[in-house]
Amino acid sequence: MERTIERFLFASRWLMAPIYVGLVLTLVALVAKFAQELLHFVPHVLELSETEVILAVLSLIDLSFAASLLIMIIFSGYENFVSKIDTGTADRPSWMGQVDFGGQKLKLISSIVAISGIHLLKSFMNIQNVDANALKWMVITHLTFVLSGVLLALMDWLHEKAGAH
Repeated sequence: MERTIERFLFASRWLMAPIYVGLVLTLVALVAKFAQELLHFVPHVLELSETEVILAVLSLIDLSFAASLLIMIIFSGYENFVSKIDTGTADRPSWMGQVDFGGQKLKLISSIVAISGIHLLKSFMNIQNVDANALKWMVITHLTFVLSGVLLALMDWLHEKAGAH
């Protein structure tokens, strides 16, 4: 009976697979939004001010970070919790199979900090159109993300150090 329960529990990891497929569909949505932003931006690039160009580029970078974050979560999450991905090719990213849950957590918070930083930079570059109270809360939120990232890294470091003894 114990063996049957353990097999059932182990097989239940496949319930996560549809979630990762759903994240791939989210990635498709991000690609569509990236294409929309790019098609909106490129034809008018010569008409835009330098600040507007930089803001548009930052928006594209922001979407790129979000897409990269999704790929990392999809690959590492699937490999950590469902099954190893056999690409059958030599171009498999070197980090695949190397990112454990702790590493995934730190990469996630790092990406969130980067995305938040880009939003903050966009707001500062467009400061004449940003409410001072909204800007204050954006800075507080960003600093909260930074502090959370530092604390998560510190906790992982302390955990590793405790495990070494």
